Amino acid sequence: MFLTTYLKQRIVERNYSILIAICCLGVSFFLFPVGSFSQNKDSTSSFKLSGYTDVYYAHYSDSVGINNYSKFAAISPRNDAFGLNVLQLTAQYSSSKLRATATMHYGDLPASAWSPQFNLIQEANIGFRLNKKMWIDAGLFKTHIGTESLLPKDNIASSLSIITVYEPWWQSGVKLSYAPNDKLFLCFHILNGYNTFVTINKTKSVGIAATYTFSDKASLGYYSLYGDETPDTINGTHLRLLNNLVFTYILTPKLKSVIGVDYISQENSGINDPNKTAYVYSAIVTLRYQLKPKLGVYGRFEAFSDANGMLTGIMLDAENNLTGYKLTDYTLGLEYKPTGNSYVRLESRSIVMDADQKIFHTDGSNTNVRWEMMINAGIWF
Repeated sequence: MFLTTYLKQRIVERNYSILIAICCLGVSFFLFPVGSFSQNKDSTSSFKLSGYTDVYYAHYSDSVGINNYSKFAAISPRNDAFGLNVLQLTAQYSSSKLRATATMHYGDLPASAWSPQFNLIQEANIGFRLNKKMWIDAGLFKTHIGTESLLPKDNIASSLSIITVYEPWWQSGVKLSYAPNDKLFLCFHILNGYNTFVTINKTKSVGIAATYTFSDKASLGYYSLYGDETPDTINGTHLRLLNNLVFTYILTPKLKSVIGVDYISQENSGINDPNKTAYVYSAIVTLRYQLKPKLGVYGRFEAFSDANGMLTGIMLDAENNLTGYKLTDYTLGLEYKPTGNSYVRLESRSIVMDADQKIFHTDGSNTNVRWEMMINAGIWF
């Protein structure tokens, strides 16, 4: 789910008129077939238009220059600046046999970290019911992978963990979902590849999503993606297997916990021996405590290791050794919810790289530590 700086700097930021025009076209597409032009209108059909926006101010101790995006750009990526993370509109149509979703988005989030192809499209897909418990959907989707979701409103914290930055965010293909009961949900995916709308080779990737809800307090999810990430222009194979396990547990009515573990392997990707398998490990623990009905505090700890640079890329550390990123990060935040569909968050995070990985630049010198602060406000309808 990570774009190189080269691509990020070349994503052209569209203006709001383009976004609104495309959304209007999407609304028309969904409305007219089920409305005035439909010969056999489904009495169960419904249409919904929803929206979401998140604005921010952020400060990073790492100096990247005016209007440049910070390292690990995603949520609130501009330093010492007010900004718009995302403005999005979603059109949804559903009936007993058909469903469709189209979401258009605009802001620093898609500009800094989204696909350069279909950059304004967050998702666009249609689905058909096969039987009472099974659907098949095809098109462009948000990822099924991850302990955290893409948008701040769907997460405890505003910022994204580092593993979330490098996992897939978007995908295209077809998925078959099955819900045999209220507790179990299963989904099988055939996709163009890892974090891509457009295929890079002749093969396809396969993925699994399985969630089980034990009670209204506890749930467990397993998510995976397997495929060859080798472009057709390169000889050999680089089969990658991503495993993501997520456990959510409400310890008390006021205390919620989310624990995520990731294990990723890729063949023929060793940093010193290209014939060996490379691995990525990550663990996240996030807690939120509700102080009052509208006020809560939260914290997150993450440990991340990509020693072979499979996802993060290879760098030369302070000791002139080739390596990939290894780090821990610590996040603390305060959330106030004026209404059920809005929030204001004050958040601070410290990212601590391996001692020899001085990738940040602060006060004229290179350092392995970055401190960051952000204020976010969001509302959805």
